[in-house]
Amino acid sequence: QVQLVESGGGLVQPGGSLRLSCLASGFTFRTYAMRWYRQGPGKERELVAGITSAGIISYADSMKGRFTISRDNGKNTVYLQMNNLKPEDTAVYYCNARWLSNEYWGQGTQVTVSS
Repeated sequence: QVQLVESGGGLVQPGGSLRLSCLASGFTFRTYAMRWYRQGPGKERELVAGITSAGIISYADSMKGRFTISRDNGKNTVYLQMNNLKPEDTAVYYCNARWLSNEYWGQGTQVTVSS
């Protein structure tokens, strides 16, 4: 059974940091490209960051310099370190795995940035 389980979300003040984790199971994690998406209130889902099976990383322009994606194939986990968080970063953050025609989503974790 394929599972992507996100964790690490919560309430944080502006300027704070959070580290999201996504634990994968049920598929060969190391062969999949992993991505983080987010969906803010009243907004469409958008790509935050991605990391390929080869470790090539990309970010949405608004996240560059503040967010860092990484993966640990030994732990079947992808991470998203988020620094200097802003209220506009408030969203549900989703983990995504993709390889050829196979694609899986996690259930999401809520991140709220507010004072």
